[in-house]
Amino acid sequence: MSVSIVQYFGSQLSKCGYCTGTNCSKSNGMHAYRLDCQDYQDLIDRGWRRCGNYCYKLKNKETCCPCYTIKCDALEFKLTKSNKRILRRMNRFLRDGKRDPVEQAARAGNDDDVTEGANAPASEPQPQMPDKSPAVINVEQAMSLAQAQKSKAKPAGAAQVLGAQSPTLGSNKSATAISNKPRKKAKQMRLERRQAKLGDTKEPPSQKAATQEKSLTDFLSEPSESNKHQLKLSLVHVYGEEFKRTLPDSYALYRKYQISIHNDPPKDRSAYQDHLQVSPMKNEKPDDGPEMGYGSFHQQYWLDDKLIAVGVIDILPGSVSSVYFFYDPDYSFLSLGTYGSLREIDFVQTIAATTPALKYYYMGFYIHSCPKMRYKGKLSASYLLCPETYVWILLTDVIRSKLDANKYQRLNDDAAARDVNEFLVEHLDEVMLLLDAKTCMKYKNYVQITGTESDRVEIIEYSELVGKVCAHRMLYVNMA
Repeated sequence: MSVSIVQYFGSQLSKCGYCTGTNCSKSNGMHAYRLDCQDYQDLIDRGWRRCGNYCYKLKNKETCCPCYTIKCDALEFKLTKSNKRILRRMNRFLRDGKRDPVEQAARAGNDDDVTEGANAPASEPQPQMPDKSPAVINVEQAMSLAQAQKSKAKPAGAAQVLGAQSPTLGSNKSATAISNKPRKKAKQMRLERRQAKLGDTKEPPSQKAATQEKSLTDFLSEPSESNKHQLKLSLVHVYGEEFKRTLPDSYALYRKYQISIHNDPPKDRSAYQDHLQVSPMKNEKPDDGPEMGYGSFHQQYWLDDKLIAVGVIDILPGSVSSVYFFYDPDYSFLSLGTYGSLREIDFVQTIAATTPALKYYYMGFYIHSCPKMRYKGKLSASYLLCPETYVWILLTDVIRSKLDANKYQRLNDDAAARDVNEFLVEHLDEVMLLLDAKTCMKYKNYVQITGTESDRVEIIEYSELVGKVCAHRMLYVNMA
């Protein structure tokens, strides 16, 4: 089990990337030295989001543009007419090698499908980082200290009780809770994963009713042997050798995209890597997880031998979270932003065939007060996270009307509902602190030894934001 290590930075005030206002975006932030993948799943289920090693959570009641975490149930997803047009356009281009005539309509502003795909931002802007630098620590040493501290706290016989399940997942009340079914043998699981990868577990088209609509998989699995162009998707881990090999291609593409689409060229390759490669999560491969494991990846889109798009994603125990998506502006006529979303939904559906708990596709933030960011709400079976009770609410026209009336909404209509993972003051004693290179202890011991509670308010604020489970599971860096 990996131990998450974070340093809380408190409140942040910065320029807004949505309304471009100055000093009006209000958030809370923290630096993550290391994040267990389940901990990050729990954090995004409380409105947190990461950019590199920096994690932030908007103060929706106070900020200029409230941001609601949005997810799509990939197994309930339904294609729209617009989605089908984009998929057909891509298939025609791959088959015939010709640009669709609709591209001309897009240039004239007569095709909402294409112009939206070309102009809508693929992801929220990069957050402004705080001026404060995180403390320098030895991450591996800190993890060892925390693990030793937790081992001391285990009651007799606890190891035997927890041996059959992950302690991380076992205490979580989210959709990723472990079932009581017996674990499958590794060989059987590998076979099922291979079948899913090859498409063997999906119903052959010939067995479907003649009147049944084509599914997303049907569109993406059309015959390709005779195509003029071949589109290949390659999944690479951000710390893997394949990522290093293709880094010049991906950086050049990112630079071209930023200049053309956002008029915002990156400073250098290092800035690109800080934004879209660096991750506090390692590649975790539990027996009951997907074949590629959990962690941070780039899904590369190769048209013949040319890289034309990259989807930056986090694969977590309950979801695939989209971090960013960038593409070659020369191929905007293919609506690659939307096409990438459809591909990532298909990816979630494939994983869910062998890892049922992983069935959600997270799209980052839905910002209703920013019209250009409303496109994320067009995917069917999409849900918004209530910023007060942290339950998921189906995004309907009723919810949209409420957000039209007031940009901040509780979303959950049940006035009596409470956050089931709420952190209370009586939970403070169990928060784990890293005090220096050799000292890790619970808050209650820290107070007894030092006789001070000078950091009490800040630690409580942090704990309330991450929730009781993460507050007790993660290691809080409290170093001068």
